[in-house]
Amino acid sequence: MAVSGTATAVARHNQQSDAAAARREHILAAAERCFMRNGFHRTTMQDLAAAARMSAGNVYRYFASKEAIVLGLAQRERERGEQFVVPLKEMGDLRAAMLHVIREYHVTINPGKAVLWLDIWAESTRNPHLAASYRAQRATSRAFFVRILSTLASAPNVDAEALYAAIDPLMKGILVNRATMPDYDPEPAYEQLLTIIDRRLSGQET
Repeated sequence: MAVSGTATAVARHNQQSDAAAARREHILAAAERCFMRNGFHRTTMQDLAAAARMSAGNVYRYFASKEAIVLGLAQRERERGEQFVVPLKEMGDLRAAMLHVIREYHVTINPGKAVLWLDIWAESTRNPHLAASYRAQRATSRAFFVRILSTLASAPNVDAEALYAAIDPLMKGILVNRATMPDYDPEPAYEQLLTIIDRRLSGQET
């Protein structure tokens, strides 16, 4: 009986955890839509609650503040990024994994979402918690690219750190243009970026 009762309690706890996770995701999805539509600063917790079809008090059960929601969005993006590339990395296709990340987060990103990330980047210059989250995201991104670039290098003495430092501003530039130029075509910049990567990895440029 004790074992049965323990198993029931564990199952109930898991169900509650799953329900809470689903509710948090529901709030994050609603918040992302609000931020994309109205901007970070113009969106209130009341706006978020209305978009999520919840009371403000219920939203506060899951997120203590608007800042906490933004941090949740950043964490969700990091987790999604990892989920995107794991199958490709497991197949050993590191180039495909790298290109997928570049396209997903810079080239084909929804313009509204690109604007949202510019808002968050700007806010991170004033908010220490967002700044810490942004630094963690940058460190994760740098480690991902440097590791793959090091593995893909076919020439000796390729400096993967230096190559990443060269392409990072180019990737950010594509995202900024996606956010600020409605008619922007990112494909030429993307092709130029690939040319730089391939030439540096093969030792044709230093």
